[in-house]
Amino acid sequence: MSLYEYQRRWVEDSSRYKIGLWCRQSGKSFATSLEAVLDAVDTAKMWVLLSAGERQSKELMEKVRMHLQAMQVACSALKEDFFADSSLRQLSVELGNGARIVGLPANPNTARGFSANVLLDEFAFHRDSRQIWTALFPTISRGYKLRVVSTPQGKSNQFYHLYTGDNDFHKHFTDIYIAVEQGLPVDIDSLRRGIDDPDAWAQEYECQFLDEATAYLTYDLIAACELDGCCEAPAAEQAEYYFGVDIGRKKDLTIVWVVEKLGDVFYTRAVKVLEKTAFSRQMDFFAFFIEALKPVRVCIDATGIGMPLAESLQERFGTGRIEAVTFTNIVKQDLATRTRRVFEDRRVRVPVDGKIREDLHSVKKTVTVAGNIRFDAERTADGHADRFWALALALLAGDAPAVKPQIYWSGEVA
Repeated sequence: MSLYEYQRRWVEDSSRYKIGLWCRQSGKSFATSLEAVLDAVDTAKMWVLLSAGERQSKELMEKVRMHLQAMQVACSALKEDFFADSSLRQLSVELGNGARIVGLPANPNTARGFSANVLLDEFAFHRDSRQIWTALFPTISRGYKLRVVSTPQGKSNQFYHLYTGDNDFHKHFTDIYIAVEQGLPVDIDSLRRGIDDPDAWAQEYECQFLDEATAYLTYDLIAACELDGCCEAPAAEQAEYYFGVDIGRKKDLTIVWVVEKLGDVFYTRAVKVLEKTAFSRQMDFFAFFIEALKPVRVCIDATGIGMPLAESLQERFGTGRIEAVTFTNIVKQDLATRTRRVFEDRRVRVPVDGKIREDLHSVKKTVTVAGNIRFDAERTADGHADRFWALALALLAGDAPAVKPQIYWSGEVA
C-alpha cells in the first residue's frame, strides 16, 4: 500500500501511547485503521475503534474492510449488531487468526466495555470526552495500546489537554503544509480560498487550537448536543414541529430549521438551505413545507427583506401560527441567550455536520464602545451565522407559552 511519509511514520511507530494532531483530509483514518489491521494480523489481539458518531464509525470500519481485502486476509464479513443493551450499533469483523476489530460510536459506556487495543478517532469531537477518557483508561492498563487522533476543536476538550500536556504520549503533528510537502496532492491556495474563513482555516488545516473566549457557543457545548442521524427520522403524524426561518437573498442564505419537541428536548429534523433563491420560489417552498409538516408555530425573520415574506405567510396561515420577528439588538440578545441556555441544559439535538458546527460556533458576544451588547459573526461565503439564527428562531417558536422580549427602541438595528 502506498503511504505518504507522515502516514508511514504513524504506522511504523510502535509506541504504546500515541497521539496525532492531523489536519482535515490528510488521510488519518486510512493510516490509523491500517495500523490496527496490521497489528491484529500480526498479534491476533483485539482492537476497538471509537468514533464520534455512528456515521463516522461506519466509514472507519469500511476502511478496515478495504485494508483486509487489499491484503487478502481471511476474515468474516462486517457484522452489525447492537452494543450490549444500548441502542448503539457496532460493526465488527473477525480475522482468521481469531482477532476481532470492533467499531462503534463513543460514549462513557462503550469506552468501559472492552479490554483491547483502542483507537479514539477524531477525539476532540467526542461528546463527553473527559468522561470517556476516565472510563477508558483503566481498560487498556494491562499492556494494551492506545491511539488518539483528531483535528483540533478549541481548548476545552480532553484531546487538547492530552496533546498539549506533559505525558507519555508519542506525539505526531501533520498540518496541511507538512502533508503537501510530503506528497498530499492538494492545492493549498485553492483550499484556503474555498474555506474563506481565517479561523476555520487555522483550525482545520493549520491545526491551531483556537481560544474560544469570544465564542458564544463553544465547541464543547455544541459537541454535547450533536446527534448523528437526528435528521433521518421520518415525518410522524401528530409530531410537534416548530420552524425557525432566517431570510437571505443575495449575500446570505435562507435557512429553514425544523425541530420536533419530545418532552422538553428539541430534536433537529431538517435544515433546509436556499441560496440566491427568488422570493417567489422561497414563498412556494415555505408554503409547501408548512402544509406538509403542519408545524405548531413558525418564527420567521421579518427584518428588512424578510418582511414581505412574513406578511404573506401570516395572511395565508394566520398570525397564531406565523410570528414575524424583527431583529433588533434586544431581540438578538434574547434569542442568543435562550439558545445558549438550551445548549447548556442539553435540551437540543443538532446534526453532526461541519458547516452547522462552524456556523453555530461563529457567533460572538461583544460590547460596543457605548456599552451595548451585540451578537454577530463574520460574513463568509457560507453565510452570516444564518443557521445559528434559524435555530434560535426555531427554539423561540418552541417556547410554550411564547414569551416575547420587551423591546425598547435603541436607535440601532442589527
